[in-house]
Amino acid sequence: MSVELRGLPGGALPPFTPGAHIDLHLPIGIRSYSLTNAPTERHRYVVAVGLPANSRGGSAYVHGDLKAGAEIEISAPRNLFPLVDGDGPVALIAGGIGITPIRCMFNALREAGREVTLLYSARSRQNAAFADELAQQPGVRFHFDDEAGGPPDLEQLMAHAPQETHFYCCGPSPMLSAYEQTGARLSIAAERVHLERFSPAEDAPAVSQAGDGVFTVELAQSGMSVDVVPGQSVLDALLDAGADAPYSCREGICGACETTVLEGTPDHRDSVLSDSERAQGKTMMICVSRCAGQRLVLDL
Repeated sequence: MSVELRGLPGGALPPFTPGAHIDLHLPIGIRSYSLTNAPTERHRYVVAVGLPANSRGGSAYVHGDLKAGAEIEISAPRNLFPLVDGDGPVALIAGGIGITPIRCMFNALREAGREVTLLYSARSRQNAAFADELAQQPGVRFHFDDEAGGPPDLEQLMAHAPQETHFYCCGPSPMLSAYEQTGARLSIAAERVHLERFSPAEDAPAVSQAGDGVFTVELAQSGMSVDVVPGQSVLDALLDAGADAPYSCREGICGACETTVLEGTPDHRDSVLSDSERAQGKTMMICVSRCAGQRLVLDL
């Protein structure tokens, strides 16, 4: 289901780049959705929302209760999945509803005259949003699991791409795990293997783990000091104490709660930061990550 959002009382909306997403503030909570329309369209945002069987309420609300003409609050666009500047070839891989940011990327790259291919995988043709539109475009290949008898062969695709190709993948966790493993197996440089998750990584640690202890979080701007107990996220501890902290998904995937770390070592449990960013320890996702020591100082 595509949903078009226009600003009130009208006029240009904040700009965005391919790969960006926005938060919808729904009655059942905040949900993030990728922008799928062209960034040149400043008069509207368009998101496409699937309806999975295991919906946590957001998709069900959009499909069943959100009506034309309704007014809702949204966030400004954020982009954790940007296209890298350059003029080299690009290979896009989409799985299911992961087509939403990929569609925007594909159209923008074609408009810019870049060399781009798209592999669009879905369980069946009936589950493939925008399939009729994309079927008319050169460089697009479809893979339907029920017709092919299994998932796509990512190794064949990635191994035969030009050496300087940048890869971008968005889809379900099993596809993303296979994509990362394939890139590593083929020794493709990590900076050329890009992805975005709609759910936490399969190997992401839970917030609560045996052995977690109490630690203290100090807020440099407000001077507040808060203890975080086992099984509690930094975000929840701050909100319980009345602190003003940004957040959205509470799953470590949207990036809304990314916070600068001034002192201390984060225990990263998100699905956003790269290995190098985690090693630097300059920022953390406070909705899921904790402290590897006894004290953190955050720029809040």
